[in-house]
Amino acid sequence: MRTGEEVRVLVDAEAGVRPPAEGTAARRALLAHPAVLLAGIVLASLNMRVALASVAPLVGEISAAFGLSATASSLVTSVPVLFLGLGALVAPWLGRRFGAERVLFAALLLLAVGILARVLPSVYALYGGGILVGTAIALLNVLMPGLIKRDFPDRAASMTSLYTGAMIAGATVAAAAAVPLEKALGSGWEGSLGFWSLLAAVAALAWLPQVLIVRGRAGHGVRAVPAGDARPVSVWRSALAWQVTLFMGLQSLWSYVLIAWMPTIFTDHGMSRSTAGVIFAFNNLIQVAGAFAVPLLAGRMRSQRPLIVLVTTLVAAGYAGLMVAPVEGAWLWSAVLGVGQGGAVGLALTLIVLRSGDAATAARLSGMAQTVGYLLAAAGPLAAGALHQATGSWTLPICVVLGVCAAALAVGLLAARNRTV
Repeated sequence: MRTGEEVRVLVDAEAGVRPPAEGTAARRALLAHPAVLLAGIVLASLNMRVALASVAPLVGEISAAFGLSATASSLVTSVPVLFLGLGALVAPWLGRRFGAERVLFAALLLLAVGILARVLPSVYALYGGGILVGTAIALLNVLMPGLIKRDFPDRAASMTSLYTGAMIAGATVAAAAAVPLEKALGSGWEGSLGFWSLLAAVAALAWLPQVLIVRGRAGHGVRAVPAGDARPVSVWRSALAWQVTLFMGLQSLWSYVLIAWMPTIFTDHGMSRSTAGVIFAFNNLIQVAGAFAVPLLAGRMRSQRPLIVLVTTLVAAGYAGLMVAPVEGAWLWSAVLGVGQGGAVGLALTLIVLRSGDAATAARLSGMAQTVGYLLAAAGPLAAGALHQATGSWTLPICVVLGVCAAALAVGLLAARNRTV
């Protein structure tokens, strides 16, 4: 007879299932090699934004190459974000059927293929590769919080800090290197984008030992019975789960608008393309500070409401600065936005863990928050591009995002209460 604590640890977070005896032995074998597990988590996390951040400094060239309008150009970013949401729908089922390690390994291979597909000389391949990229990242996004809750139940906040920091660090390097890589490789924007398939391949290689260690577990679990004979939580019927989900979606929306359009906002106001790329990379770099610090603070607080106020205020202030003095204050606004963005994404992911009573609920809430959240976020770059094309200015798009910040503050204050789903 297992205690409630043992049940909590041995439940598969991605599936809500308990492995059989051989699966439990495999899990213990994997946890006996923490360096392998940590290396896999960090390398996978580095890939979770690279394929998106590496596009933004090159949007102008990609648009010119295919003759795209501003609205069509926004689809280069919006299509992957849309499939971040759609891919999240199938991630929990795939995790239950094949195990998190196998799915994460396959996702990294799919990511490498999607990145390469985008550089083929066809606009259909450009968007089709975006579908593969978004689906692959969705699998990484959804399964990672549950895996952390399962394997590091007593260090969930610090591990969330680690993987969100790695995720943003990868985006920083990709944004900073986009234009220099284009020149160094001498193969135009295609070479610069395609280069990042190598990072995905290396990360997949790092997950291979984990796939081998736990190969006897996947697909052979039995349904977990929660302690006290409680029924599994239906997150879709929980008001708190919806509040966490909406905060995830709204903070993702403001971030993906910047990922898609920040360099363009600067160049439209007369800044050189290379300088705009450097400032965009600086924005991503500063996000690391918020992504590391905010989850650690959140884990020590009963209510995360002060952090909600802090990150939404910073993002709103940064966006307002881009509207008033985009070039003159570019470095300042990038820094303010960076701390707010990094803190917001770290806080959103931490709330998934903190608002969940167990690992199985964390996996369900992660799937819900990222499905609905990224479907909502996908509208951001597309709407901003359409509004810019219609008005010839970035004022109206930024005003709309300021409204998003206000909405995020409202739902975030509810999601930050000391309760569990």
